[in-house]
Amino acid sequence: MEKKLLIGLALLLACIAFFYIISTQKRSLIVTTTTSLYATGLLDELKERFESENPSVMVKFIATGTGEALKRASQGGVDLVLVHAPSLEKQYMEKGVIERNGSIFAYNYFILVGPPDDPAEASGKSVIDAFKSIYSAGERGRALFISRGDNSGTNVREMQIWNMAGLSPKNRSWYIESGSDMVTTLSIANEKQAYTLVDVGTWLFMKDKLKLKAIVDRGDELINIYSVYIVPSGNTRDASAFKQFLLSREGQEIINNFRGGGLFFSAIWPNDRTSWLRSVWEKWSKIKG
Repeated sequence: MEKKLLIGLALLLACIAFFYIISTQKRSLIVTTTTSLYATGLLDELKERFESENPSVMVKFIATGTGEALKRASQGGVDLVLVHAPSLEKQYMEKGVIERNGSIFAYNYFILVGPPDDPAEASGKSVIDAFKSIYSAGERGRALFISRGDNSGTNVREMQIWNMAGLSPKNRSWYIESGSDMVTTLSIANEKQAYTLVDVGTWLFMKDKLKLKAIVDRGDELINIYSVYIVPSGNTRDASAFKQFLLSREGQEIINNFRGGGLFFSAIWPNDRTSWLRSVWEKWSKIKG
């Protein structure tokens, strides 16, 4: 009798331990993201707040270019993507890799930066005309351009601008592809005193360490839109929760006020700009790079 009681007690304790482990085990939320959101530290701040309110979820970011982020989503093991290349996003929507009703949650701008002496004389021009000036100066041996060359959102926009300018810089001696992230690409441009296209968030985060200056920072061609998509084959429960957090007033405040503001702008709060941003998104989704 005593032996049976001990066995029963042991089984009870084992069951309690099992259910305790199950109840306290965190669920993983895998998010592939553009490097510009990650390198600035914005995602760390969003993650900290989200996890404090959702203690059963552990968010893991995989920072890479937009093209690679979407490719990984197509290969499985990804729950959510944060990206900024409308033309690529549309392709993966049509393939069913990401949801069709993705949401714009933030925006900022791309900036053309370059050497302080601006050898291509690109300052004061539209970004399309500035690219033409850089091409001409490059052909004369007076300028270099560093491209990410990695199918990232920034690289896609750069190639779209070259296309709009009617030029193809590929294989030109003055055109260098880093094949790397934005921070590394900026560092190479700084070392070689070259031009490059960069998102304003990374630029403001790094500019005090660089001997480069903003050459062109205005124009509709430079609007940079960040969207969030759930991957239907992944952990949709927690992906949906994180998406709603990004779109909530709380998430939008974090985005808008990050590092005192100016690196990223919220899409919804305090002013809803989604209609305007969606029209811009639609335009860039149709332009070839």
